[in-house]
Amino acid sequence: MGVSYVVTGGGRGIGRAIAERLLEQATVVIVDHDAPDWRHERLITVIGDASHESVAEHAADLAQESGALAGWVNNAASFRDASPDKDDISLIKRLIAANLDPALIGCAVAVKRFMATGGAIVNITSHQAQRAVPGCLPYVTAKAAIEGLTRALAVEYGKHGIRVNAVAPGSVATERNAQLVGVEREMARLHPIGRAARSSEIASAVAYLLSAEASFITGAVVPVDGGRSVLGLDPES
Repeated sequence: MGVSYVVTGGGRGIGRAIAERLLEQATVVIVDHDAPDWRHERLITVIGDASHESVAEHAADLAQESGALAGWVNNAASFRDASPDKDDISLIKRLIAANLDPALIGCAVAVKRFMATGGAIVNITSHQAQRAVPGCLPYVTAKAAIEGLTRALAVEYGKHGIRVNAVAPGSVATERNAQLVGVEREMARLHPIGRAARSSEIASAVAYLLSAEASFITGAVVPVDGGRSVLGLDPES
């Protein structure tokens, strides 16, 4: 029997790239709201909300039935602008929870499964966790909290052989961005490398942190942002 991984939000975008990378060597269980439009012989799909403990537990069960559960990637997220001077505080709280809860639940389920065997968790955060963009309060707050969660879990569970790290992407190229006029020029301005990331580049960082080659890395937030967080330009300036 081989190994298995769980990837939340694995149906598209960065999550799909991560799942595809891990499928090169293992069974992957993805959790998503909708069925993915792609297939693989080692891919298992759980349709549901990653913030529900029962859904996460079901994904873990399926993964362990297919191989030794070696890693868990918390990628599920949603994005919507909101500001306290314009929006009701209850909406802001819901939007924060929509991004924080899937990571919190995923980490909790993974930790329980890893207590006896060890394992690795990677949380996907954002360059915005450290350098906020105006109007993005719920997303920024949740991603910053996930980075704190990453450090806290690393400290508490390292003695059990559980490593917990985060990957903080900058802007990532998507089909939608490719259709917008001026996006390529803007990405070149914001990123010292001169472009947005490819999803596969985020996946490579995640795969490394899950691997034995990263066996002494825990509690780290790895920026995979082409230097955007170092340059620190405001995209609205």
